[in-house]
Amino acid sequence: MQNIGMKARLNCDFMSARVLVIDALKAEGFGVLTDIDVTKTLKEKMGLDTRQYEILGACNPSLAHQAMQTNPDVGLFLPCNVILYSETDCTIVNIINPMSMIEMMPDAGLEEVATAASEKLNRVFESIQK
Repeated sequence: MQNIGMKARLNCDFMSARVLVIDALKAEGFGVLTDIDVTKTLKEKMGLDTRQYEILGACNPSLAHQAMQTNPDVGLFLPCNVILYSETDCTIVNIINPMSMIEMMPDAGLEEVATAASEKLNRVFESIQK
């Protein structure tokens, strides 16, 4: 089984890590379609005070289009999620590994797209650790 994500520990505050991740995604042709502030939602809905936690839904339009043309059901796995959460002295970033999705939806055409997405997201992962 593939690793579901690529996890990095960044020695910076949450907002700095967030900006770094979004800029790295943009450099590889991804935009952030969704931004779910889990911390805010848990506070509003349940009155809970939790660590900073966000889910970014990243999308590379050309890869998403190619994938949906190959198999429209791939939308179940889109967009590519990136999570960020605060720890005491750092921020954790975990980026989905598109190849892990292929195990759940085997399709030769999708494997090509997942490989391209993986290459781009690997470069994002490497970039944020510099």
